[in-house]
Amino acid sequence: MTIAQGETRAPDAAGDGTVVGANLSLPLFRTLSGVLAGHPYLKVVVDRAEDTWHLLDTRVHPFHVDYIATRVLGMTPQQLDAELDAFNASVYMAPDRRFLLGVLSLHSDEDTDGAERPFLVLETTEADTMQGPLLQDFYDYVRLRVDGRLPLLLKPANHGQEHELATVSDARLPRILSQELFGNRTRTCLNPGVAQGRLRYFRNPQEYRAGAAALGWSDIVAMAGLPDDVPRVAGFINTAATTPLSHTNVLASGWGIPNAIIRDLDDLVERHGLDDAWVDYHVREDTITLERLSRAPALERPVWDTQRIHLGAPLIGDAPIMELRRLRSDDRDSYGTKAAHLGELHHVLDSRTADLTAFYVRPRPPRPDLLAHLGSRLDEPGAPLERLRSSAAERVAQTVRAPRGVALPFHLHHLYLTSSPALQQGIGKLKMALELDALDMIDSLSLDLQHLMRNTPMPDEVTRAITGAVPQLLADGRRLVVRSSSNAEDLPGFSAAGIYDSVTTVHGARQLLDAVVHVWASLLSPRSVRMRHQVGISLDDTYMGVIIQEYASADLGGVLVTCNPTRREDFRNVYLNCTPGSPERVVDGTVLPHQYLYNTVEGGGRTVAVGSSGTDLAAGTRAALARLALAGRLLQSHFSTGDPDDALDIEWLMTDEGAFQLVQVRPYAR
Repeated sequence: MTIAQGETRAPDAAGDGTVVGANLSLPLFRTLSGVLAGHPYLKVVVDRAEDTWHLLDTRVHPFHVDYIATRVLGMTPQQLDAELDAFNASVYMAPDRRFLLGVLSLHSDEDTDGAERPFLVLETTEADTMQGPLLQDFYDYVRLRVDGRLPLLLKPANHGQEHELATVSDARLPRILSQELFGNRTRTCLNPGVAQGRLRYFRNPQEYRAGAAALGWSDIVAMAGLPDDVPRVAGFINTAATTPLSHTNVLASGWGIPNAIIRDLDDLVERHGLDDAWVDYHVREDTITLERLSRAPALERPVWDTQRIHLGAPLIGDAPIMELRRLRSDDRDSYGTKAAHLGELHHVLDSRTADLTAFYVRPRPPRPDLLAHLGSRLDEPGAPLERLRSSAAERVAQTVRAPRGVALPFHLHHLYLTSSPALQQGIGKLKMALELDALDMIDSLSLDLQHLMRNTPMPDEVTRAITGAVPQLLADGRRLVVRSSSNAEDLPGFSAAGIYDSVTTVHGARQLLDAVVHVWASLLSPRSVRMRHQVGISLDDTYMGVIIQEYASADLGGVLVTCNPTRREDFRNVYLNCTPGSPERVVDGTVLPHQYLYNTVEGGGRTVAVGSSGTDLAAGTRAALARLALAGRLLQSHFSTGDPDDALDIEWLMTDEGAFQLVQVRPYAR
């Protein structure tokens, strides 16, 4: 049923779910609206040719373009599928477009007297390139047709729209930024999933330390900031803001468990008696629920509890210390995964022969591929595939650098361990405890071994090999970084994010040797030993390589993953976090980072959160980050094994010269 212009009655639920030309009141809004991210919303289409607008019931018409094509223009679904990209360009990008498409969502805040004050927010889709005059026309058109008692704000959908409106006064076009609207959202999805388990709510770190040893696989752990050493459990809840790219959420993603921010957990626990109760926990992008169960559910032990990860045999023979640029992916069995990936990155950048287009070649029904979009992103519209391959390799090489340095092989770690009878005896005791599942002994034996390693002299041949391989790096007392590179990380089903140590402030030979031992010893931390034991990785098969690099000072450091971690079906966006200085500050939760989504298909980016700084980065910096995001997406085609949609987790630095240096490239567990 289509309602004639000027009428305001609600649509028939059995009809076509459309209102055309009506002024919008709050009752009509509520009749038509669905719910997204906890807020009622509906879709709007302004038809400039007919000088009218269409209000769409989102449950009947989930996509603007389907409605316009089939209901307004009379196209068949098959015709739309065949012309989808061209049609999208006509409604989202054409400067003389007939239709203006958007979403109206209902929000509320409180007046000074505590009374609820509803207001509406108008926004376009994130790929819309609507320029300033069109945005103003869109807002004015909707403003005239919405109940005047309801404030209406425009939310720029991307950085391009923010730039377009920079010179327009708020009085002329009232607006709100995404980070202002959602920065204090009560509930936020970090990793989607479902779990039933016992809620264990720790209100401070002291409570957690007192109760951590008793946590089991069926627990759902809640606290303000989950520690990196949290054991594998059924689910996570954060009661304070964090990022989807923190170490704990990377673990949640790898483990396939739900994780969310629930700021009102105190209230939920008090009202429903949830602490230490069995609960049903659902995390989706738009809804997060936590409900008490009347009784303990009959849970089966999770698959991971019996999962076994098989390592390839480590090569501990007489391998030399190698420059990173000389390594390839196949060297992981001698130098560890991180070092091998950095060597492979050098090869990609130096040779410029790798095919970086596989992600875009893959069919995306109804599209046969995304190559036309790739051509636009590379400023090569209509170019043939071979040209796009060459251009993609060139673009990545122009955008990012691989760090220079050397990699120490497993051979040196093996020589060190076998040089000390005391170390061998300690390792034997730990292996016996693991074989007997004597979990109460593992932590103390691991800590004893780490202490012993830090006090065991390094054999002369190992010392000479290390110091002799890096004389230039040791010159002038320059600062070095020493990173871990184990064979027991970045594996299918076992990411090991954050469980091995790096040392980022090293000066001189003595500190270098101490740092190498510290990194080797991190392989025997109680947490890393327990996590490997859970998945059946033998201590005999586990070795640590070491990466030694010159320190690069950075204006920005961060992490990007070549996916949208909170919305798995989204193939367009790359999620990027950054903060001044080291990327470690992003993943360890020291600060709340800037958070961005960059569309690597249609282009454009948007700010998700501005973090601890409270202000967004400059437009020029955001544009540089967009280039980094595209480079990450292109590298995904080379580094993903088997499936070009397998996402990457990339740690990066933006150096003082404005160049991007990638310090780690690894699979992102999804």
